[in-house]
This record gives sequence, C-alpha cells and structure tokens, in this order.
Amino acid sequence: MITIHLKYEIDPDRLEDFEEYGRRWVKLVNGFGGTHHGYFLPSEGDSDIAYALFSFPSFAAYEQYRTDSMSDPECQAAFELARRTRCIKRYERRFLRPLDTTP
Repeated sequence: MITIHLKYEIDPDRLEDFEEYGRRWVKLVNGFGGTHHGYFLPSEGDSDIAYALFSFPSFAAYEQYRTDSMSDPECQAAFELARRTRCIKRYERRFLRPLDTTP
C-alpha cells in the first residue's frame, strides 16, 4: 500500500472554492480505486495550510490513476476549478507507507 500526503498552501479568501475542489477529489480518487482519507482544513493556527491523505494498493495503481486522471473529464474539471479560482497557491506531495507491525 502507498499513501499520498498532500500539503496545500491555499488562499484563505478562497476556502469555499478549495472545499469544492476537495469534495470532487474525494469522489474521484475513490472512483479510481483509491481510498481517500479526507481533506483537513485550517481551523486554529495557520489559516492557509490544508492537508489531504489518500491511499492506493500499490505505487503502480497510483501511477495508473495519475495516467487515467489526465484524460478524465471530471478530473480535468477539478483541475480547472483550482486554476480558475486560484484557491491553491502551491502544494507538496509525499509518499508514505504504513508500518508493518507483524512480527
């Protein structure tokens, strides 16, 4: 399993647009065979940082999702929402693996 951790720097004045972007991607990732663990939005502290976590069974499955999403109309509409509204200033992507706790 591979888990993708995204850290977003967002425009706090565009939080509603970012929330819509997140709602779309939760549905899309799940539809492409991943498991979206949610978006985590600013509450207390930094007002311009948000996070997302989602997993795929393997890195190969994640790469297939990335390839397929580039030609999917709903994915392209989500990308366009972010471009048009400029709700995302920048993002960082990290790849994580769960700790195997079996002896």
